[in-house]
Amino acid sequence: MKEFKLHSVESAPEKSKAMLAGAVKQMGVIPSLYAVMAESPEILKAYQELHQLFTATSFNAEELTVVWQTINVEHECHYCVPAHTGIAHSMKVDPAITEALRNQEPMPTAKLQALHDFTLAMVRDRGAVSQEQMMAFFNAGYSQKQVLEVILGLSQKVISNYVNHVADTPVDSMFKEFVWTK
Repeated sequence: MKEFKLHSVESAPEKSKAMLAGAVKQMGVIPSLYAVMAESPEILKAYQELHQLFTATSFNAEELTVVWQTINVEHECHYCVPAHTGIAHSMKVDPAITEALRNQEPMPTAKLQALHDFTLAMVRDRGAVSQEQMMAFFNAGYSQKQVLEVILGLSQKVISNYVNHVADTPVDSMFKEFVWTK
């Protein structure tokens, strides 16, 4: 199998250069995921824009983490589980939440559990969730807007999880302490 190239700013296609330079400016490094995605400026741009849009939703840091990690764990993404563990720590999310997600254990609150259950149903049922699953989500305090926001988060994670599967993206050194396997 041909290995996917990990691009630098210099080696990247012209349309990816500014996005990679922006990552270096913001994070000090080019994450391996971005380095792989740079081969297609369109997927890198789509991923970055979906990330910005999802983080601007009505979900707080804990809820963003629940959506991301529920999907990452279900998709068994060797790269995104450690990356989002590190991101959750930087967002000051309670480590008990990230560990519960990583180990597929119950959430600490009924509302976060409802979000986890609904997100998992969306992934497993490919969006064809039942009325009972929808009502459980609404009864936990979520709205139609948040149903759509889960779909937005899922869109972001499908891109990254699938890229990491096909490219076998190496885990960045900043996330190595959070390495995960199912």
